[in-house]
Amino acid sequence: MHLLVSCPPNISVSEMIKYIKGRSSKKLQEEYKELRKKYWGQHLWSPGYFCRSVGNVTKEIIEEYIENQTEEEDDIFKIVE
Repeated sequence: MHLLVSCPPNISVSEMIKYIKGRSSKKLQEEYKELRKKYWGQHLWSPGYFCRSVGNVTKEIIEEYIENQTEEEDDIFKIVE
């Protein structure tokens, strides 16, 4: 999953990631009841993440990179046991 986000300087990267993972996990488990059964009391997302600042690369280059990521054959969300 690739995200390009901007946040105020008073919010740490780890806080932002924690919020994104928490909210997305809740939303996914509300929409896909099978996930709730499988991950009840567990974590849906792995604890790690990778963060990179824009630095010498422009925002437009990063947006283009994200847009050009290949999609899997079936872009519909599926639960694999």
